[in-house]
Parts: sequence; C-alpha cells; structure tokens
Amino acid sequence: MRTPITRTLLLALIVIALLGAGLWYWKKPVHKAAAATSIPVRVVQVTRQDVPRYLTGIGTVQSLQSVTVRPQIDGILAKLAVKEGQWVKQGDLLASIDDRAIRASLDQARAQLGQSQAQLQVAGVNLKRYKDLSVDNGISRQTLDQQQALVDQLKATIQGNQAAIAAAQVQLSYTQIRSPVTGRVGIRTVDEGNFLRVTDTQGLFTVTQIDPIAVEFALPQQTLPTLLALTHSNEAAQVKAFVDGDSENGNLLGTGHLTLIDNQVSATTGTIRAKAEFDNRQQKLWPGQLVNISVESQVLHDALVVPPQVVQRGVDNHYVYRVKGSAVESVPVKVVYQDSERTVIDGVAAGDTLISDGQSRLKPGSEIEVVKAQQPAVADTTAQAQP
Repeated sequence: MRTPITRTLLLALIVIALLGAGLWYWKKPVHKAAAATSIPVRVVQVTRQDVPRYLTGIGTVQSLQSVTVRPQIDGILAKLAVKEGQWVKQGDLLASIDDRAIRASLDQARAQLGQSQAQLQVAGVNLKRYKDLSVDNGISRQTLDQQQALVDQLKATIQGNQAAIAAAQVQLSYTQIRSPVTGRVGIRTVDEGNFLRVTDTQGLFTVTQIDPIAVEFALPQQTLPTLLALTHSNEAAQVKAFVDGDSENGNLLGTGHLTLIDNQVSATTGTIRAKAEFDNRQQKLWPGQLVNISVESQVLHDALVVPPQVVQRGVDNHYVYRVKGSAVESVPVKVVYQDSERTVIDGVAAGDTLISDGQSRLKPGSEIEVVKAQQPAVADTTAQAQP
C-alpha cells in the first residue's frame, strides 16, 4: 500500500508537469504572433535630380501655309504639270490654261501700238514743219494748235496701247499656274480638258506646307503668367509633341519652340490659345492631327525626387512613411511637382529611406520587414547537344 506521503508527492509531480506543459504551450504562439507583427514593405531612397516642369495640353497640327490653287482667268485646263502627293517648290509650274485667245489679243495690242507710234512720228514731223512756218506767219495759229493736239492725242493713244499690252501680258501669265508656296500637292478635283472659271470656289487642288509646321493648343488661363514669362524670355521655350501618351510615356513626334500666345482668353472655356513651331523633316506631324503637347516651363535644380506611390494623401496634407530603425514614422511633406513618373517633395532629406509599397497596413511606430524586389530569373542559354 502506498503511504499518504508518496501519494502527495506523486500528485505534486503531476501538477508541476501540467504547469510546465501549459507554460510551454502559452509561450509558443506568443513568439509566432510577435513575428507576425512585422509588416513586409518595399523601400526607396530620396534622390536629388534636376526635374523639368511641364505644362500639358492637347493640340492640333496646322500648316503654316496652305493654299487652294484656283484659276485667275476663264479657260480650258490644257495641262496638269504635277501629280497628287508630289512635293513642289515655290514657283514650280502646276498647271497650264489654253492661252491662244490671250496671245491673239496681245498681238493685236502690239499691232495697235505700232500703228499709233507710226502716226505719232508723222504728226511729230508735221508739227515741227508747222512751227517753222508759223514764224513767218505761213500758217494760222489754229492749224498749229490742232497739230499739237493731234500729237498729244497720239501720245495718249500709245500709252493706252502700252497698257493694253501690259494687261494682256498679265492675263497671259495667269495661264501658267505656279506654286505660291513650297509644300505637298493634295488630291486634285479637276482633270485636264475641263473648262475653268474664276468663280469656281473648289479649286484645282491644295498645296500645303509641311516643313516647318505648327501646333496650336489651349492651356488653362491660370498658366497665362507662365506663358507670358516664357514668350518674353531670351530663349524660346521648348515644346514637345506626342501621340498616345504624355511627355514620359508617349511616342515623341517632334520638338519645337513656343512662338506666340493669343491676345485674349476664351470666355466660354477659360483657356488661352498658343502656338508652337516644329521642324518636320521626318514628316511625323501632319496637318489636322491631334497631339499631346508639353511645354517646358521650368527646371527644378537639385530637387528631392521619389516615385509617385511613395506620397500618401492625408485629411489635411500629404505625408510619407520614413524608416526609423526597424519601425516607421509619418512625416508630412509638401508636393512641389508631380507627373506620371516622379514626384518632387519638400520635408525630407536626400538619402532618407521611405516606404514605397505596403503603406496601407502601416501606422506610425509599426514594425516592418523590408522585402527586396525579386530578381528576374536568368534564362539558361547553354546550348543543348543535338543527337
């Protein structure tokens, strides 16, 4: 039989064993929970960069010169000297109008001039003779005056003949239609053999200047002081044109310079129009095309730059989470400038480590675990032996 002392000792050992097991079980999940409180995040460092600031908007490409070629005289279109889509220079022959009737009128005017000049020559000889006879009263004064009037009349007739010749020559020049600008020929609307009239408003075709070319765009009226400062600057402001994107993500079509701003703000839209000129040798810009434009308005030197996702929006201001040891702290910042790729802020220092991903689970004092970005797997380029 067991004694009471032995039974008591056995019960004490059992109680001690149960307390030890309970203590071990209680401590084990505590360590797991503590480990779980470290929030995984990604971080970046604040850097200093020169950051250009841009004014952005949507613009329309416009030709500096676009001319609709129309006839200046009535006549049959005898010849088209260019093809659709052809590049022409200023002064190149574009088309010819039948000029036979005008040449006949020119020849007639020249013949009349010759006749008047011959009559003037005879009248001038007679005038000289009458003046000599009038010295001795060989002829009356009336006869001399009449002869002088005839000479003056013939001189006026000659001037009229010369004017008729000049007018015929001008009409003849209109039969040769030449390009008023350097540019590209558009789609023609008239074929050879058609009768052209001055009253035709459609014209033969258009000649449009492509290089250089302009882009007209509108910006909010709040940007007017900046635009005025740019136009008054000694250096022309740089303007870039993009398609399907902005100044960071779009396809660059060309780089030009700001040339002018309009003389009034639109009362209906609250915007002001501006125009920029572009070199277009590669012909990436085309009249009528819609483009995104960015005007470089300022360069922020040695600016504090972070990715846009670093900055968080609070109730009253912007803030960032800065790493402090193994925890984070909330730091209010001022957003100086922001675009799709970067944000310029004020309130931190260069080299500070900020949270770039995982902010939604953070609060000031939260413990963090920095997760490094996964490196892309290196493809095995070892050539496999072929059987």
